[in-house]
Formats: sequence, structure tokens, C-alpha cells
Amino acid sequence: MDKLNYRQLVQGILKRHVGNGLNSNTEVQLIFDPERDRYQVLHIGWEGLSRVFGCIIYVEIKDGKIWIERDGTEIGVANELVEAGVPKQDIVLAFHAPYKRKFTEFAVG
Repeated sequence: MDKLNYRQLVQGILKRHVGNGLNSNTEVQLIFDPERDRYQVLHIGWEGLSRVFGCIIYVEIKDGKIWIERDGTEIGVANELVEAGVPKQDIVLAFHAPYKRKFTEFAVG
């Protein structure tokens, strides 16, 4: 079986999260840096008089593994990756402290 193209897979999953705009004064934006394998989904705009700017998802691909640095979704990017065929040993839940990762079903780093 051919190895999955993690770059394309991550981009596709993150693109599906863009349609989830929260209101008419905010937007969800994609930032892709395929040269350095960094991918981000941002929530930007205004809610009343308050500025909104926050990272919803941040993923990096390093040393053949997908590192999920931030995941503000309900379903979980790791779950979406597994559903798409990525082995759990190729996914690092980097938002967990390194000592905690060994207690997950995923890679430690």
C-alpha cells in the first residue's frame, strides 16, 4: 500500500473547517506553508467592540509525523486523520506535555 500524502491530507481536513464561520463579523482563515509543512486555521474579526483573533487548529509535519499543536475542534483533527487512514503512530498530540503522550494511543514524538 502506498504511503498517504500527509501534506494533501492535512490541507484537505483543514479546508473542511473553513465553512464553520461563527458570525457575520468574523471569518475563519486558512494559512498554509507547505514549504515548511505548517498549517493553521484562524478565527479573525470582531464581536461587538471586542477583537477576535485566535488559532483554532495548528498542525506541523515533522520527520514523517503529523504534530497537532492546537486543536480547537469538537471532533478532533487526530480522529479525522485516523478516519482518513493515518496510523496512530504517525500522529503526535503535541498539545499534551511530552510525559503525558505515552498514555495516549498516539505517537510520543
